[in-house]
Amino acid sequence: MVYRKSNNRFAAVTFAIFLLIWIALAIKPSYRHDWLLENVLVFVGVPALLLIHRYLPLSRISYGLIFLFLCLHAVGAHYTYSEVPYDAWFESVAGTTLNELVGWDRNHFDRVVHFCWGLLLTYPVREIFIRVSNARGFWGYLFPFLVVISTSTIYELIEWFAAVTFGGELGVAYLGTQGDVWDAQKDTLLALTGSLVASIVTAAISASLNRDFAREWVDSLQIKRHEPLGEYEIERWREERQQDSTE
Repeated sequence: MVYRKSNNRFAAVTFAIFLLIWIALAIKPSYRHDWLLENVLVFVGVPALLLIHRYLPLSRISYGLIFLFLCLHAVGAHYTYSEVPYDAWFESVAGTTLNELVGWDRNHFDRVVHFCWGLLLTYPVREIFIRVSNARGFWGYLFPFLVVISTSTIYELIEWFAAVTFGGELGVAYLGTQGDVWDAQKDTLLALTGSLVASIVTAAISASLNRDFAREWVDSLQIKRHEPLGEYEIERWREERQQDSTE
């Protein structure tokens, strides 16, 4: 089909570009051991994407958003997040540092990427939910939002576990709190905010273009089964088993 050919081509191009960027940034990273830890996400996530693409090719929008996030992550892994020299890059163009311009007193690259976790990955997750579980209306926005926020929280727990396990400079570099005791909470809040922004933008576009937008929301909130579940469902299953055994 035409859409499959165009999607395959786009996915192949973005993957090739990311692979080149990743290889370039894999050469002499600031801290090799921290780079390895940071790239667990790539080592697991990219093969998973390739596997999903075989059975469930995503849209070019989704692949483009995932590509942008992975590129940001590759930069963070190369320098280690707390030492990405975005201030020096900005100063070479604008003549002043970004931190001085906006009044920041720490390296905020990690915060930007946490925000982008929600902003860039919410739509791809939404696409998977809609196409696999047929989530519609309210649930087509709530479930992706919850998945993105929960995975962000799980990642913070993984960072904490890795820091405790490895300890020393490697643990500190991987955790990247920069002395902020509320770093994990702020990172999660930024991911939540990014996901909320992505959900609102997606809903606004859908409301303006999809003529069934309002009806889908109303239908999604209507009760589909009026019978209670729990013990009643268990009893129904038992009755069905007994009927099957007597036939």
